[in-house]
Amino acid sequence: MFWRMLFRAAILRRGRAASALLAMVVAAAVVTTMLNLFVDVQAKLHKEFRSYGANVVVVVRDGQKLSSDTLQRISSTLGGGGLAVPFAYAVARSSDGRSVVVAGTDFAQVRKLNRWWSVTAWPSASRQALLGLRAASLVSPQGKPFDLSFGGRVIHLSPAGTLQTGAAEDSRIYLSLSDFETWTQTQTSTIEIAVSGTLEEVRNAMQRLSQALPEAEVRPVRQIMEGEARVLGKTRATLLATAILISLTATLCVLATLTGWVYDRRRDFAIMKALGASQRLISGFVAAEAALLGALGAVIGFALGIGGAAWIGRVNFHAPVAPRFTVFPAIFVGSVAVALIAAILPISLLRRVQPAMILRGE
Repeated sequence: MFWRMLFRAAILRRGRAASALLAMVVAAAVVTTMLNLFVDVQAKLHKEFRSYGANVVVVVRDGQKLSSDTLQRISSTLGGGGLAVPFAYAVARSSDGRSVVVAGTDFAQVRKLNRWWSVTAWPSASRQALLGLRAASLVSPQGKPFDLSFGGRVIHLSPAGTLQTGAAEDSRIYLSLSDFETWTQTQTSTIEIAVSGTLEEVRNAMQRLSQALPEAEVRPVRQIMEGEARVLGKTRATLLATAILISLTATLCVLATLTGWVYDRRRDFAIMKALGASQRLISGFVAAEAALLGALGAVIGFALGIGGAAWIGRVNFHAPVAPRFTVFPAIFVGSVAVALIAAILPISLLRRVQPAMILRGE
């Protein structure tokens, strides 16, 4: 009987029920669209920021050395959730006595780590060098082979290509790590790591790395991490403010609808009280109506929001936006909660209904 009365009330007052349902559907659809866009954009931003290079750097402490198994320990600590690339540095001299910074690294890994580097050609053979744009003008302006000396040892190199980043890399010469160590007898001193995941996951990974590498100092690349935090923070704040505004608007719409609904049905509730219905039963009846509106609005709005997010992604971002079904529980619970909050005032009005006065027409 309870559910029969519930559905009968909605059918007989289709206009008010439709207006309240429409408010819930619009709110759920807009919030679903924004949540889907935010989650998808957040995932894409994490991926894009990883393409800008390392967000964590491991640097050897003074008087310490990185052991030969350091990379293995880092990989084990990250568990496949990052990319670690070794670097070794030395200040060498060109044939005319000019100082130049030389770095040894793993070119195959660097290409994955620093995909944003502008490189004309990568070294593919032993004793080939990748020259920063400014370094090339010093040691090999014509693109010819050149010599470098360090610690009394000379190496003959051939330029493979040039590198341009607009940063310190433009003033360096990059060699393969094996050529560099054979020539300078210098070991790896820095490991650059691109840790995947959210900012919290990156911080947790840094803590684990600090514990696993007591001989080294683990530092964040602040430009990358702060930039990522700033972009995601502003996006999250915008989403939160919009969701709150939409929820308040939906609450007011449902509140107005339920209040008018209760006012129109004062005589029905008076008869129910006169027949012995308790205040709890009548309040539960109105709350059930509100919860049903919220649940139905959440389901319909979620379906519309998924479609809206896909359309916005295709039209504005020219990229697919995958449906995020993980946000449905939040949408469902939020919609029901908004509807129940809107029902608080109408339920309080029911407590003032006096059956005798209403049935006498007063």
